[in-house]
Amino acid sequence: MAPVKRRVQLDSSGRDNNDSMPKKVRKQSPNSHPKSKVPASSPPPQKKNVQPSLLKNDERSFPRGGASALTPLEHKQIQIEAERDVLFENRASKAYAEGDDASDKEDTGGLARQRTKQDRASKKRKRSQPSLTTIAAPSEDSVKIESPSFRRLVPGSLVLGQVTRITPRDVALTLPNNLTGYVPLTSISDKLNQRIETVLASSDGEESDDAQDGGDIDLKDYFRIGQYLRACVTSNVDDDMAIDRRKFKRRIELTLDPRQTNVEVAGSDVAVGSTMQAVVVSIEDRGFVMDIAIKNQSLKGFVPIQELDPNIDPTTVKEGTVWLCLVTGMGSNGKTAQLSANHQRAGDIRKSNFVSDVPKLDNLLPGTAVQVLVTSTSSAGICGKIAGLVDVTADWIHSGVGNAFDTHAAMAKVGSKAKARIICTFPDEEKKVIVSFLGHVLSLSHPTVRTDVSARSPLDVLPLSTVVDVAKVMKVVPKLGLVLDLGNDLQGFAHMSRLSDDRVDSLSETTGSLKIGSVHRARILSYNSMDGHFILSLERKIIEQPFLRLEDIRVGQLVEGTIEKLLITAEGIGGLLVNLADGISALVPEAHFSDVKLRHPERKFKEGMHVSARVLSADLEKRSMKLTLKKALVNSRVIWTTYQQVSVGSQSVGTLISISQGGAVVQFFGNVRAFLPVSEMSEAYIKDPREHFHVGQIVTVYVRSVDPEHEKMTVSCRDPSQSGAENQAGEGETIGSFVEATVTEKTDLHFTLQITRSGRPAILRLGHLTDGTEQKDKSAWKRMHIGQKLQDLLVLTTDSKRQIAVLSRKPSLLKAARASQLPWSFQDLQANQFAEGFVRNVTTEAVFVEFGGGLVGLLPKKQLTDEMHNIPNFSLRLDQSIKVRVRSLDHQLQRFTLSMKEEPHGKDDAIDVNNKKDGTADGGLSNPVDGHSTSMADFTLGARTQARINAVKETQLNVQLADRVHGRIDISEVFDKWEDIQDKKKPLSSFKKNQVIAVKIIGIHNSRTHRFLPISHRQGGTPVFELTAKPAGQSSDGASFLTLTDLSVGSSVVAFVNNITDTHIWTTVSPSVHGRIELLDLADDVSKLKDLTANFPPGTALLTHVKNIDLSNNRLDLIAIPRRKPEGLALDDISEGMILPGQVTKTAESALIVRLSHSVVGTVGMTQVADDYLQADLSAFRKNEIIRVCVLEVDAANQKVTLSTRPSKVLSSSLPVTDPHISAVSQLKVNDVIRGFVKHFSEKGVFVRLSPNVVAFVRVSDLSDAYLKDWKAAFKIDQLVQGKLTVVDEKQNFVQMSLKASMLDKDYVAPISFEDVQQKQIVSGRIRKVEDFGVFIVIDNSRNVSGLCHRSEMADGKVADVRKLYEEGDQVKAIVLKVDREKRRINFGLKASYFQDEAAADDAMDLVDGEDSGSESGVRLGIAMEGGNPDLDTHELDLVDGSDLEDENDEVDALDASDDNSDDDSADINVVAEGLSTGGFDWDGIAMGSAALEKDVTSAKPSDVKANISRKRKAHGSDIDRTGTLDSQGPQSADDFERQLLGQPNSSALWVQYMAYHLQLSDIDSARTIAERALKTINMREEDEKANVWTALLNLETTYGDDDDDDSSIDGSALDAVFRRACTYADSQTMHIRFASILIDAGKHARADALFQSMIRNKAFAPDPGLWLNYATFLMTTRHEPERARGLLSRACQSVPERLHRYLTARFAALEFASPQGERERGRTILEGLLAAFPKRGELWDQFVALERGKGEDENVRRLFERMTAMGEGGPGKMKARRAGTVFKRWVEFEEERGTERQVGDVRRRAEEYAEWLKGERGEG
Repeated sequence: MAPVKRRVQLDSSGRDNNDSMPKKVRKQSPNSHPKSKVPASSPPPQKKNVQPSLLKNDERSFPRGGASALTPLEHKQIQIEAERDVLFENRASKAYAEGDDASDKEDTGGLARQRTKQDRASKKRKRSQPSLTTIAAPSEDSVKIESPSFRRLVPGSLVLGQVTRITPRDVALTLPNNLTGYVPLTSISDKLNQRIETVLASSDGEESDDAQDGGDIDLKDYFRIGQYLRACVTSNVDDDMAIDRRKFKRRIELTLDPRQTNVEVAGSDVAVGSTMQAVVVSIEDRGFVMDIAIKNQSLKGFVPIQELDPNIDPTTVKEGTVWLCLVTGMGSNGKTAQLSANHQRAGDIRKSNFVSDVPKLDNLLPGTAVQVLVTSTSSAGICGKIAGLVDVTADWIHSGVGNAFDTHAAMAKVGSKAKARIICTFPDEEKKVIVSFLGHVLSLSHPTVRTDVSARSPLDVLPLSTVVDVAKVMKVVPKLGLVLDLGNDLQGFAHMSRLSDDRVDSLSETTGSLKIGSVHRARILSYNSMDGHFILSLERKIIEQPFLRLEDIRVGQLVEGTIEKLLITAEGIGGLLVNLADGISALVPEAHFSDVKLRHPERKFKEGMHVSARVLSADLEKRSMKLTLKKALVNSRVIWTTYQQVSVGSQSVGTLISISQGGAVVQFFGNVRAFLPVSEMSEAYIKDPREHFHVGQIVTVYVRSVDPEHEKMTVSCRDPSQSGAENQAGEGETIGSFVEATVTEKTDLHFTLQITRSGRPAILRLGHLTDGTEQKDKSAWKRMHIGQKLQDLLVLTTDSKRQIAVLSRKPSLLKAARASQLPWSFQDLQANQFAEGFVRNVTTEAVFVEFGGGLVGLLPKKQLTDEMHNIPNFSLRLDQSIKVRVRSLDHQLQRFTLSMKEEPHGKDDAIDVNNKKDGTADGGLSNPVDGHSTSMADFTLGARTQARINAVKETQLNVQLADRVHGRIDISEVFDKWEDIQDKKKPLSSFKKNQVIAVKIIGIHNSRTHRFLPISHRQGGTPVFELTAKPAGQSSDGASFLTLTDLSVGSSVVAFVNNITDTHIWTTVSPSVHGRIELLDLADDVSKLKDLTANFPPGTALLTHVKNIDLSNNRLDLIAIPRRKPEGLALDDISEGMILPGQVTKTAESALIVRLSHSVVGTVGMTQVADDYLQADLSAFRKNEIIRVCVLEVDAANQKVTLSTRPSKVLSSSLPVTDPHISAVSQLKVNDVIRGFVKHFSEKGVFVRLSPNVVAFVRVSDLSDAYLKDWKAAFKIDQLVQGKLTVVDEKQNFVQMSLKASMLDKDYVAPISFEDVQQKQIVSGRIRKVEDFGVFIVIDNSRNVSGLCHRSEMADGKVADVRKLYEEGDQVKAIVLKVDREKRRINFGLKASYFQDEAAADDAMDLVDGEDSGSESGVRLGIAMEGGNPDLDTHELDLVDGSDLEDENDEVDALDASDDNSDDDSADINVVAEGLSTGGFDWDGIAMGSAALEKDVTSAKPSDVKANISRKRKAHGSDIDRTGTLDSQGPQSADDFERQLLGQPNSSALWVQYMAYHLQLSDIDSARTIAERALKTINMREEDEKANVWTALLNLETTYGDDDDDDSSIDGSALDAVFRRACTYADSQTMHIRFASILIDAGKHARADALFQSMIRNKAFAPDPGLWLNYATFLMTTRHEPERARGLLSRACQSVPERLHRYLTARFAALEFASPQGERERGRTILEGLLAAFPKRGELWDQFVALERGKGEDENVRRLFERMTAMGEGGPGKMKARRAGTVFKRWVEFEEERGTERQVGDVRRRAEEYAEWLKGERGEG
């Protein structure tokens, strides 16, 4: 038979998974035997010319007892043969030189493949002759020493390994003898396989990368690096069929399933001290239930939480996790094995935790520690026996012969008993195991190296790829290799094939360059944690090789390589594979071939070409690396691989990877990316970046901002040095300077200019042309033209970021600036000063006035003149010139108020800057308070003087030293000690205004930053002096004050409250020292912490002591609680019953996390929130809230504190306790009725939490008296339930309860029994079984009482097939025809005729006669669904969708102001406010008519829309089949729907009701099936009907689907799969709009936002104005992001046709009125701009009136009517008579509703005047 050709299998990295056999494979006859070694499982071959005794000694152990009958020559021959076998078996190939991958290539050093016929013949001859140079063999009773090798590890072998690598597909285990095995994802445990099947099933059959990688299953959650596991070999693939034998691989596949790893162990064989592989199958409160898969028994294991490995967090353990556990004991019932997963305990084998007696050999499995009697030792290893029965061997590695630093292994002497751990067993060797004496294997720990500091991992001391300059030969292993000392008690092994670049044939301990003691250079290739050896190479080519692993190459590093392959795609060359070193290749993407795009890259790059590249990125998990060949990147000197390397202003080059309208994303090296805004791409204006840039382009950028923490960066292509040069060149255009500029652009609202000197852009607004009226500004605007040069322009402000200056031409500002009388900063202001400015903004309560430099002051309404109060907008407009008086100054907040009224004391007291005589101009003082200071020079540091108090603030005294010379006394500089403060809450209340006090100057106060400065920091202008009024400070010399360095931990200081935040109170200790107090350190009394503002107002004095000082961050932490330790409350300080304040830090699912101190955190469970569980609401607590808690329990071992907020615990509450606290099971009694919260579910029932320590179990049978089809859906976590206790077991700490109403309700009605059933009784029931002759019906609410309805009693007509009418589970209403008491049988009837008379007699049945009921089935019960389609009102249409747009050839009429609809002014406001409908979906199908109208009607006139509505009504109404025999409530069962669908297959309303029927029954899958049927059944021409079904299906998936909680993504879930299908088969835009509405209704706002973003980027959707309005409404009203909503208008105008811009702008203005987040003033500004551009558009005026009227702005409404009816300039112009009549009619109706009779008369008079004026106009015409 010809050999079978097998396909080469590849793993995830592209390597062969199969291994190669020897090159030559000889054909063999069926009767022939190979000359090579026979597998262990087959019988030994018959050898010729060999003595039987030798064969027997080689293959079998010697029997016990008896003397040897062999001659001395035979003994010597046996020694030679044994040594040869040992050397042959342990002759590893390059495995020890090539790490994990190389170990798989092991083939006994390559000698087996290279052995020639002469070699084999020579060895045959040598076997018969003794050799004196061989190693002394063990005694004759020894066994052959074996090592686990690739060939020896046959399927079924068990081996101990350590987890060394975890990938999404498999787990790699390091095995003894430098081998590596792989555990596939599906070979871990059955529990994990079930999880995988669930994940694959949830993908809906679609194969994806996530499904291939295990979906959401991360193996790192199940395993950890270094974990010891027992594995069973399932295959050791050796690729014989590899075409290229140089690339063959060997792969050992393993399984961790206990059914394989514990396969030979029976329940009675489980011994204490042995190890068992176990799988977590259930997670309980006290531990984990484990499956150990014992043969033929149901023995389970249990691991208590305290027996878990310290490195494992119990909360992160998942079902399906596999552990190697130590058997610590057996349960009393013999069905539970007590296990320990703590490897530290299992590794402690000094006195226990090992097996000494072997009742059965099945207990001897890898991982188990045993006691071994050492029988012989040699250089090849150790031999011994276990209990005198089982032979054990340890090779030269694991015996310690090859490890001189393992002290434990050195203790194994001949005749001694030593501890060892089994590491391997073979299926063909029942009485032989392989063990290890190494210390780290015995202790199940990691190998460590003791250094001067601590124990470290060997890889931390010598990382992989390290070159060791001094490696000393310690041991020579003949024909294998060398053991070398690497220093630091570390050693490595170098195989013979890795000793030199040339071939090494032999090794000698005493001669040659490789003898013992010789020193060499070596390089570390890998490390085997099981063997405790480094794998080394002494080859020069390896030592000099630049890289051995992918990890050796840094991102951003320059590398040299050779092009290995050109990757060909459909478009051409898609990439290059570059070989960097042996086994290391990297990819060069097409975009990184060159700085410019290559049209023919194949002409430039050839295979074998040498290239220089730079590493672009590396993904070590996927084992991939990308390079770049772009010269700009290769030659770049600045390489950014992390955000921490980046600083603001630095420069580098990057690659554009994506370009959008707003900017581009720039990629650097690694994961460093930055955003390049479009405004920073060039000095010139760029409309669309895609016109100037392309993906892959190299750009030089400068860093504008960087946030390393959030990995965000913004860059610019504009050189900041050039911007600085421009600034220097334009020094004359600083704020306050005069410049000359040229007009470059002219708009209705402003001019864009270019400054002549610097070329910088500038803006001159329309209101800054003159000081006059708006008409004068417009006249000046008309006279100006583009290209005109303007001189003497004043620079008001500059924007350094945008490099734009704001100019003014107002004569009043120019005059004040030339006279230095225009304020530019707060320091330029003085009380009662008059100054020129302009109006910045006007509100209903105040006017904001702006001066130079952006300085803005507040002019309150009450400070305006009296005549201005009654004038709209106070007769002011934006940018209008105004002269005001500075009324008051707030130096602390840098705020000031203005006034237009005269000073109450008269004009003489007012200071006008025009006539000001400043005495401080030359340094002189005016009216000094002390009476003797003459100049500012007298106010020096430490100078004593007097000050007059101007104002008494909460935290400071504002004083005056002289006229216009001010000072400040901080509250901390008033009192010497705590006892001097009389009023602790208001310490400064004893000071009065105008009081003169003694002060001393200690510094300068920076009024802008509110910080203390030394006296040397005096700047321009009059300074604000920092003063002290302490009596002790007056008497001392100098100006000393408290600094942070003067304090120490524990010292006492007086602090004053300055500010209050959510977590701290900020205090002032001195002018330069500020401290903070945590709320928990503020007071013990929680009542004071409840209202911080009232109990600790600013200025409150606190006696504190220092908790912590951080000089580097200038931070001081204080404690205000006496006798509180600086380190805070510790766990040892807390005891049960203590009542403490706590701070809520987090609200978890079922508990509150409360912080008691910096180091102590406790939890408040649901049962401890309130004394009445109905009031237990965790959402009532807010983060950082201070609450009072009572300590219930302190678990010091687990660092856990259990707390309670019950009023009965924390307060002396006399209120009744509805739900008392249960501290132990002993408090409970059977039949107690108690309440609790559902904790979790299991397959057997529900667990209810009664208290933090008591949990009750409710069986499924005790959940309800009624049958629950899906009982888990009836309960949810944290649901409050009430039940009666049925079992209370204190010993077992077990409580069982029942939730049945029959056990709780006194008025409970018992279920119907057979005796209760009467003839002619009408009952409701459920179909239990369907047969050909009839159906069996179970009566509802009965004791399983059932009966038969024969097929002849189902319908008045003949029933051909019963199964077509009824299915199991159908709800029916039936009548009892006959009751047979003896046989206990009941006959039912379902004929409709049985219920006709009954309906007349009993109205409660609510049945209706049917015309053809005789031919149909009986009446069924179901959920009443209202049918029909009531007429739709046109106001229900969402006008935002564009339903009120005109035809494309007409102008857009935003609001149709017809005479007939004049009363509906406010309706439009509601429509705009509503925007995109977020209402719930109508599952009754009533809203299908309106839903069908959501299709885009942008091109339809309003009249067309109304006609379309009418047609929809008629068409939809015609589909309703009203000839059926259903009752008035519509279909009641599935058959009812099926009958109706036969007549109305295209009715989406009926299909949706059918879906709702199944949803009411919680049958989600059936509802989906109905939707799919509907989509296939409805005619393809009925697009609207199909769209309705798609909408219903989307609603179903949103509400009931398995979509994840992350609502920021719109890809990957079942919901999105339905959405993509809907967009494919229905109108895409309609589906997008409906899907957005569904997402908003479901609360998935981030997801809806992402959907809107994708819609506006779609060129097919973007021209629709309704889309932009919907998005803006969503952002404004739902997301509360008005700025984003406003930013959409400019983007929308670029996509929406120009003819719709007016409509779009008007709607955005209306949104400002309608939305709570809107700004009405902004809306008015937009509408005013539209009216200025389109004064004759009546609909704009009507909309403006409607919006103002809807907001109650009556005066604004009257002004708009006056402007509309103006008979000259200023209005919309002459109106037609009909239009004028409509306007005046509305005005009259408005005044009749809101105005007075006089105002109504004025309007009527004005109407008559307007009519006369129209007549006159016509006469003139």
